[in-house]
Order: sequence, then C-alpha cells, then structure tokens
Amino acid sequence: MADGMSELHDLTVVGLAALLRERKVSATEVAQHFLARIRAHSHLGAFLDVDEEVTLAQARAVDLRLTDKVASDVSSLMGVPVAHKDIFVTRDLISTAGSRMLEAYRSPFDATVVANLGQQGMVTLGKLNCDEFAMGSSNENSAYGQVANPWDVSRTPGGSSGGSAAAVAARLVPAATGTDTGGSIRQPASFCGVTGIKPTYGRASRYGMVAFASSLDQAGVLAQTAHDCALLLSAMCGPDTHRDSTSLDVAAEDFARMLDVAVDGLRIGIPDEFFGPGLAPDVRLCVEEALAEYQKLGARLVPISLPRTELAIPVYYIIAAAEASSNLSRFDGVKFGHRAREYGDLIDMYKKTRAQGFGDEVKRRIMIGTYVLSHGYYDAYYLQAQKIRRMIAEDFQAAFAQCDVIAGPVAPTVAWKLGDKREDPLSNYLADVYTLPASLAGLPGMSLPVGLGSGHMPVGLQLVGNHLQEAKLLGLAHRFQKVTDFHTNKPSGF
Repeated sequence: MADGMSELHDLTVVGLAALLRERKVSATEVAQHFLARIRAHSHLGAFLDVDEEVTLAQARAVDLRLTDKVASDVSSLMGVPVAHKDIFVTRDLISTAGSRMLEAYRSPFDATVVANLGQQGMVTLGKLNCDEFAMGSSNENSAYGQVANPWDVSRTPGGSSGGSAAAVAARLVPAATGTDTGGSIRQPASFCGVTGIKPTYGRASRYGMVAFASSLDQAGVLAQTAHDCALLLSAMCGPDTHRDSTSLDVAAEDFARMLDVAVDGLRIGIPDEFFGPGLAPDVRLCVEEALAEYQKLGARLVPISLPRTELAIPVYYIIAAAEASSNLSRFDGVKFGHRAREYGDLIDMYKKTRAQGFGDEVKRRIMIGTYVLSHGYYDAYYLQAQKIRRMIAEDFQAAFAQCDVIAGPVAPTVAWKLGDKREDPLSNYLADVYTLPASLAGLPGMSLPVGLGSGHMPVGLQLVGNHLQEAKLLGLAHRFQKVTDFHTNKPSGF
C-alpha cells in the first residue's frame, strides 16, 4: 500500500474513488484494509456474513478492469467497498433477513439494488445485521444478536438498518445499503451520526428485497456525506418495471447534479407538530442550530402544519402489520427456509415451523395484521387506516404549496440504552413519530448529522422533499456539510 494510506477507512466514498481512479491504491488493498477492520471490531455485531474469498475475488476483478481503462473512463464507484443490509438477497452470501426462518439461505440471484451497484464495480464486503424482516427500531430484534452503537456500545444504533448505520459510523465500510419502511434508514443514521437517504417510493427496485410492507418498503443508502449518498443512489435507482410492479417508470438520473445549487431564497417548512413537548431539549437545540445555519446560507424558515402527524403511528402499524401478515405467509416450511424437524400433519408443520422460525416482534405484527384484515374488522381498521393515509399525503401537498422542503428532527431523543424499551413495544413505536408520515406519503427523506446531544450522542436533522426531489434534498444537505463538520465526527476508538 502506498505511503499515507493507513487511514483509508477515514476517507469518504468520493475520496476513496479518487485514489482508486488515480491508481494510488488498488481495489484489493482497499478491500483487505476494510476486511481487517471488520475482524477487529466484530464485537459491534454489525456484520452477519463475510466471505473474504468472494470479496477479494471481486476486488481483483476490479483491478483488472482498472488497468484497462484511462482515469476518465472509470466509474465513480469502481473499487469502492459496500456492504448490504441482510434484507437484500445475494447470490454469493447468505441472506437471512435477520431471521431464523431463513438461516443459511442462499439466493439463486442478486437483488436489483445489489446487481446495480456491482455493475458499477463496487466490491461487496458482506451482509449487515438488521431487525428480523426489518421489523424494529433498535436492532434488538435480530435472531443473530443485537448491534451496538459505536458511539456508546451500551446504546442502540437504531433500526431496522442498525447494522448498516453502525458499520458506516465505525468506518468498517464507506457506504452501505439499507431499507426504510417507516424510518429505518433515517433513524439509525441519526442515532449513529451518518448521512442516510430514503428515495421516493418506487425509485429503487424492490426486486430481491425480502418484503415486510410492500406499499412502504424502499431501498436507500447510508454513508458519511450527502455527496457519497448521491453517487450510490444514482447507481441504485432506475426503472425495473418488468420485475417489480411498484417500480416507477422514471429514468435513472444523476442525483449529484444539484449539489452546488444555491440555498439563497429556499423556503424550508418547519412543522409545528415536530416541535411539541415530546421533543427532548438536547435534540431540539441541535436541530434549531442547524436551521439557523441554513438561515445564514440564505434559506427562509416557513412555519407549516402537518395536522395528522400523531395519527401516522396507528395508521402505519395497522397497514404495515396487515401487509406483513400477508407477505410472511410464504414462510411456511414448504418451499424454502426453516422447517420444523418433528410434526404430525401439514397443519402441525405450519404451526411448529412458524413458531420456531419467527421471533416475538414478527409474531406480534403478524397477529395484529391478521386481526385487522379479518372479517368484521377490515372496514373498522385497515380501510380507515388507508383513508387517513391519503389525508396524511394531502397534508404534505398542502405544506409544499408553502415551502420547498420540510425540515425537523428525525427522532424525539438520542439513541437509548439497549434493553430500555424491550419490554414496552409501544414506546419503541412512538419513537418513529417524525419519520412515519413521509413514509406513508411515499416521499423522499433523509437524515444528516447536526450535532451531539446528551451523552455525547449524535443528533440528525430530517429533510423531506416532494416526490422525485431527491437531488434537491441532497444538494441542501451538501451545502450544510460544506460549511459544517458534523459529518466528519466519528466515535472514539474507531
């Protein structure tokens, strides 16, 4: 390795790509460096599967491609390592969705998101831990052990993309994929002090993403900076209508195109409902200071209202549970995944397989979903929830008539202690109050680090845009990161 390359892990995706493009370091050297860090920090529990032979084979193949190209022809991501949330199926690595139900499962194909990044020459380091079937806000629901927050290993990294956020924060990987159903990219990004973005629903293909709630699940990315996120999102997204019926027939675009657009005159909507008594003072202070920084850049803060914010929690947990009960019915021990070893008849096999394969939180949501879809309750719960979901979407459109983007906190508090909410699922659900509305409306949203709150723990600012406005959000985040250094902070010891 070239002199001065010992701290490769501190470089952003953009910085690493530049070194690779200029042949100052090889993809194999970069991969070896990060693999060593993954081994050294295995106590975090961030990775579920790592196959060094697979990773190094990919890196060597990239090095051969790099030797055949001039620097100007090299992809902006070629040779850069990435790791995938274990919700995405992969051909060369085990895909468990954090569940015993899929223990040791190997997919015959790669998810579209995985394939798209691979085509750009990114090197896969492994699969990342997550709440079982992406159901959770703390990464304590994984069947393979909880993930620790690198800022304080006694605290949650958030969920369900907690492994992704923890790995990026600890500099075990420069970027990682995640999924966001109700805040599962934005909340862990906030808790771990990294940048994360969920695009508009349908922007990224769900093909090969193990389904939780089909009308809400969306792939996204976590990295150190908005610029890094823009590069990966550009490669990940694009139409996939022949394999994913929910994929938008919208051409792939360069999300980095607006990174340097001026903020002057931009109207930032501030929802009254996001700054009520439930918001912790330390989080409020960091968010308000970030908004003041945007004012210095020339943005204008506009008070707005999202009046049905509190209704987002019951609406989400009815709709998501209903869709989960349907999606997870395929895991019955017949075609793939876990099957009970001892059983009497077919019905007994179903019962024992699902009792053994699913964790408590997954069972809870399946039961809730089955209840709200059952005869006599469908109209009272599920249908009403869908009606209110439409009203929540209309609230956003009314707000966007007054502003260009919406900003506020990601979560009411900083990351809590592992175990604090394990016996109280409702308190876990309430922590998603600021992220759920945008998910229900199918809008793009992101989190960027804006300071440290109590316990020296990171705080994120949430930005929400109108449909297909990812470039605007990324540009707004990038401008903030050009005049602040919160995104460069990293946990002690990493």
